[in-house]
Amino acid sequence: MPFISKNERRMLEVISELTYVNPFLPERIALERSLLGEHFHESRADWNVTAEINWDHPNVIRVVSEAEKLQLRIGEALKSGGAEPSTEETRLYIDLVLFLIYHRYRRQFDEMIEGEEGGVISRKVPIWQNFWEDYQKAIDLPGLSGADHKVAAHFFAGFFQVRRAFYHIFRSMIGGSRPMTQLRAQVWQSIFTHDMRRYSRLMHQRMQDMTCLITGPSGTGKELVARAIGLSRYIPFDTGSMQFAHDFSETFFPLNLSALSPTLIESELFGHKKGAFTGALQDRAGWLEACPAMGTVFLDEIGDITPEIQVKLLRVLQQRVFNRLGDTQALRFQGKIIAATNRDLAREIEAGRFREDLYYRICSDRIVTPSLHEQIADNFDTLPRLVRHIAERLTTEDEADGLAAEVMEWVEGRLGREYAWPGNVRELEQCVRNILIRKEYHPHGASRATSDAPFSNITGRMQSGDLPLDELLQFYCSWIYAQSGNYQEAARRLQVDHRTVKARVDQTLVEQFQQSQNSSTQR
Repeated sequence: MPFISKNERRMLEVISELTYVNPFLPERIALERSLLGEHFHESRADWNVTAEINWDHPNVIRVVSEAEKLQLRIGEALKSGGAEPSTEETRLYIDLVLFLIYHRYRRQFDEMIEGEEGGVISRKVPIWQNFWEDYQKAIDLPGLSGADHKVAAHFFAGFFQVRRAFYHIFRSMIGGSRPMTQLRAQVWQSIFTHDMRRYSRLMHQRMQDMTCLITGPSGTGKELVARAIGLSRYIPFDTGSMQFAHDFSETFFPLNLSALSPTLIESELFGHKKGAFTGALQDRAGWLEACPAMGTVFLDEIGDITPEIQVKLLRVLQQRVFNRLGDTQALRFQGKIIAATNRDLAREIEAGRFREDLYYRICSDRIVTPSLHEQIADNFDTLPRLVRHIAERLTTEDEADGLAAEVMEWVEGRLGREYAWPGNVRELEQCVRNILIRKEYHPHGASRATSDAPFSNITGRMQSGDLPLDELLQFYCSWIYAQSGNYQEAARRLQVDHRTVKARVDQTLVEQFQQSQNSSTQR
C-alpha cells in the first residue's frame, strides 16, 4: 500500500506551491481554485487588490482546514512506523507542516508588529517556545530526520519576515488598480526574489548585495516602496536569548541627497573625522557605518549627486568599503542600498552627468512606481480610497469619512474625474489639506503660463491683426484645458459645453503648455 494516495500527493504538491508562491500574483488564486474545486469562493478571491488583510476569507479557511486533515492523516501513518516516505514525499510533508504552522502563528506575528512597531528586540519573544514545540511535534516522527533547533529558528525568522512584508506592503501601497497590484507583486519579489525556495535556502543571507533602483514620477511614493523593502528584510532569531538579532524598526536609514550640499552628503553617508571640515568638531559615524548587516540605506534623488560622490559610492558597491572624511582607515559596509530618482538616468549618462558603471551597479533590481493618473485611469475607486486614507491620517478614524466626502465632492464637481493629478499623491495630499482648511483646492501653475514661450507667437500675431478667430479659440481652449486637466472643468471655466471644448483642444498645444509649466516649476 503506498504511503500517500494519488489525490493526497496532488494536494501536497498544491499546498507546497502555495507555501512559496508570491501572494500578489494570479498564481495564488489559481492554486487555491485547483485545491478547493467546487468549494472555491469567487467572491473577493483576489483579496490582494483591496490592500486589506482579510483573516476570515472562506478560501483561506478552507485551504487551512483541508491541510490540517491531510497532516493529521499523514502524521498517523508515520507514527505507525509502517510508512517509508521518499525524499520528495518528505519534502512535501515538511512544506505542509510549514504552511500550517505559518497560518497558526501569523496573527501573533502581526500583533508583535502592530503592537510594538519593532520593539520585540527589547524583550524575549514568548511565542517561540510554543512554535518550537508545534514544529517538533510535527517533525519528530518515524521516517523523518527529526526537528532541528537551528532550522526551526530559521523558519521562525522567515515567517516573521513574511508578516512584516505583508504589513508594510499593505500599509504603504493603497488601491486596487492593476498598476498598484503589480507594484505590490514587484515589491514582494524585491524582498524575496521570484524563487522563495532559493531565498529560504540561500538568498536571505545575500540580498544586501542586490542594490534596488526605484524610478517614477515625483510624488509617487518611491520612499514608501523603499521603506517597505528595507523594513521587511530577514532578521535572524537567536534561540538562546529568544530574541531577534535586531529591532526591524531601526534598520532603515533614508537620506534625501537633493536637500544636502556635497559636503553634508559625504558627512551623512560616510561620516567624518574631527577637523575634516569647518564645523566638524568631533568624530561622527555616517549611515553606512551605523547600518547593520540586515539594515538598509536609502539614497533618494541619487541622480543629483556630484561625480566625486558617485566615485566613492561606486567603491562602496564594488568593494563594500569606504572611509570617513578626513580618515584613511577603511571601514566595511554590510547593509543594503536602495536608490531612487525621478530623473532619466539614461539621458544623464549621455550628458556625462552620471556614471554608466554606477548605473549598472545600482540596478540589480528595478521598480517603477506608477503615477496617480495611471492608477485612477485603471480603477477610479483608487482615488476615494487614497483620499480616505489621507483624511484619516490628518484627522481621526471618526472624522475621516466626513472629510473624505468633502474632498470627493470638490474633486468630482470642480476638477472632474479626468483630472490628471500631475503632482501625483503629493498633490492629492495637498488637495485634502486645502479642503480641510479652506474647503477648496485650486491646482497651481495657471498664473505662470502667461509668461512662457507658447504665448510669444500668439501675442505677436494678435498685435499684427494676423490671427484667425478659430485659431484664437483653439489656443485659449487648449490653454484652459492644460490648466484644469479635464474637459468638464475647462468647460465650467469657459462657460460652454464640454463637447465644445473637446472639439477645440489641440493636444500639441496642450503638451507645449504643460512642458512650459514644468520648466517654470523646475526654475
